[in-house]
Amino acid sequence: MTESKKIKHIAVAGNIGAGKTTLSELLSNHYKWDVLYEDTSTNPYLSDFYNDMHRWSFNLQIYFLNSRYQQILGIRQGDATVIQDRTIYEDAYIFAPNLHNMGLMSERDFANYFDLFKTMSSQVEAPDLLVYLKSDIPTLVNHIHTRGRDYEGNMSLDYLKRLNERYEEWIKGYSEGKLLIIDINNLDFKNSNEDLGLIIDKVDKELYGLF
Repeated sequence: MTESKKIKHIAVAGNIGAGKTTLSELLSNHYKWDVLYEDTSTNPYLSDFYNDMHRWSFNLQIYFLNSRYQQILGIRQGDATVIQDRTIYEDAYIFAPNLHNMGLMSERDFANYFDLFKTMSSQVEAPDLLVYLKSDIPTLVNHIHTRGRDYEGNMSLDYLKRLNERYEEWIKGYSEGKLLIIDINNLDFKNSNEDLGLIIDKVDKELYGLF
């Protein structure tokens, strides 16, 4: 009998304001996993991007792609179990094509970007479990306003809606590994231990077969 594969990589996906970072922290604390955050605090392009999306879209997406790729390599090469805030797939299937379709990334830049993504993604494994935080627009807007990040102040409602539609399409076709969809519209896992417990029960079931 072969030894069961060690769980090394859990990833949390979801639109801007879905609560990925908060849930990653809470699950990390519960399971004693290491956590890797999306690189927003040190990303040198993020603020410029929100002020001039057309000029900085390609730079921003390349930075995120490289950052996420390096994270995945580190996870698979290390010994710890890691939960990752946002995935490499979201960059390629949601954010970059959305910018392209909105006329904010040129055809040439998008083709170059996606070719690079295909090369990188062929070299890495999918997460052992992908947790998708499903949310409607009012919930996302409320979360974004609550956290009050300056660079998100210029974000349009149309931009957020376009992203949400792409998330739903991507998740419908996701087949790279195990998937857990959590509807967060009526959950407050940040402030409610009961709501967090419901999510933990679902994660246990997916990872360990526990009910």
